[in-house]
Amino acid sequence: MIKYSTILLVAGALALSACNNPDRYGAGGTGAGAGGAGGITAGGLGDPNDPNSPAYFQQTIGDRVLFAVDQSTLSPTAQQTLGQQAVWLNQHPAYTAIIEGHADEQGTREYNLALGARRASAVQQYLIAQGVSANRLQTVSYGKERPLAVCSDEACYSQNRRAVTVIGAGAGV
Repeated sequence: MIKYSTILLVAGALALSACNNPDRYGAGGTGAGAGGAGGITAGGLGDPNDPNSPAYFQQTIGDRVLFAVDQSTLSPTAQQTLGQQAVWLNQHPAYTAIIEGHADEQGTREYNLALGARRASAVQQYLIAQGVSANRLQTVSYGKERPLAVCSDEACYSQNRRAVTVIGAGAGV
């Protein structure tokens, strides 16, 4: 009986240690989308000075746009960033993108998932209108589940109300 208990204890400890990744959402700012879901990993972003690299897209063009409270309407600043994203994507047809919609921590989980979906869709539609092929774009909503900043004031909330364009390799999603 003691041997069985010891095995269960060790298995439980191993399972918990596998979940211990403090930067699991890329909050360090070096991962794909810096809080993004995937695509190109930090080691595969390339040179931020090379206009053909995903690192250039992320750091120079900008991989995210911000939204006002409870809004999915694109601001003029967001449209400018997305216009540059569209130019880059149109010049690099080998890349695909996943557009992540995010919300701040205010509101219910369900409301924020729906709001994140509307934000991701607004970005997707804008990019399509700028000539990016729809089959290269996917959307996903994380709602309030993947915050960049964690605190209960507007400074954090404003960073979390965003859509992030995460570049991935491969034609067609």
